[in-house]
Amino acid sequence: MADGLSTFPPPPPVVQTARAEPDAPGRLRRAAAGAWHVFSGLWFLLRNPGLWPIALLPALLAAGGILLGVVLGAFSIRWFEESVLPRQGSMSPVASLLLTLAFWAGAMAAGILAGLAVALLLAAPVLDLLSRRVEERQNGGAPAVGAGLRWELLEASKGLAYFLAAAPGVLIVSLIPIVGAPIALLWGSHALALQQTDPALTRRGLSFTARRGWHKRYRPESLGFGIAGWALLLIPIANLLLVPALTVGATRLVMELEPDSRAAGPRTAPSAL
Repeated sequence: MADGLSTFPPPPPVVQTARAEPDAPGRLRRAAAGAWHVFSGLWFLLRNPGLWPIALLPALLAAGGILLGVVLGAFSIRWFEESVLPRQGSMSPVASLLLTLAFWAGAMAAGILAGLAVALLLAAPVLDLLSRRVEERQNGGAPAVGAGLRWELLEASKGLAYFLAAAPGVLIVSLIPIVGAPIALLWGSHALALQQTDPALTRRGLSFTARRGWHKRYRPESLGFGIAGWALLLIPIANLLLVPALTVGATRLVMELEPDSRAAGPRTAPSAL
């Protein structure tokens, strides 16, 4: 001690290290999680026989719509080959083959999309009821923060119109060499995911513009869900349950990504099946 001051050196400053945060899931993992909800929706539907009577009508309408779309796509191919595609000999054989294959895939996808849109339009009230029942079974009730039945019907019609308008867009984009088919797949997958999540998101008070923003925010999950849905379309037996399974899976996806909305806001009382 000299001059009343301590001769010991000051203690070293305390350095606070930031707590390591767990890595956020990557886009591929998020897309896989979205795709899984398609199959989990099918499994949930199979494990709950009480939902089968509600799922029957949408399943029949979807099967009929898909069959109609395949027939329309097949019949349109010959007309478009004669009217739109270049004539034989006007381009190299490889380019002609690639363009023809792309057109066939686009025509069939557009036909299926259009037929499915008609089926969804007819089954919309039943699919909304199915979505509500899923939330009631898991959470004891469904959110009721929308702006009334008229508003919900208007918003649902916007989603269906967007889904129906995607059919010719998928066909046109698929004709672009090389990149057309992947872009058409992503566009169709986005439209499918947007439409299937409509009931759950509309009940949470999201307008059509807000729902599109939701899918932009959760783009990997949305596209993963849509691509897996398109994959089921190619399986003859599985696509019989496609629409109700997608509705169930999309509802569960919204419930998982929007956990706060499950606890906030008024809820509809559970109704008996």
